[in-house]
Amino acid sequence: MILGIGVDVVDIARFGRSLDRTPPLRDRLFAVSERGLPLSSLAARFAAKEALIKASGDSTGFVWHDMVVTSDEDRRPTLRVTGAVAARLAAMGVTATHLSMSHDAGIASAFVVLESA
Repeated sequence: MILGIGVDVVDIARFGRSLDRTPPLRDRLFAVSERGLPLSSLAARFAAKEALIKASGDSTGFVWHDMVVTSDEDRRPTLRVTGAVAARLAAMGVTATHLSMSHDAGIASAFVVLESA
């Protein structure tokens, strides 16, 4: 059963200007494993985190580092969640998280589906 759906889009150039204007923002939003990626990938990861927040319906207590985009063995993007994010998803009964990301024509997008068995 689908428990939540979230989508987000990010203007890559605008996101880059935000990171340039506020250098600590990169460290606040991204785990060490994400920080060195190209701007378009960072924007897509930010969109993924925002989409996860929307899919969960509540971001109370969420910390950006508790949501990390990784890749599985087949290079599919996955969300690794810890802390308050993991607790919220567990409380919702989430057993699977699905993530799709893309970036093209200056826009990064992400789509998250939260599912229970």
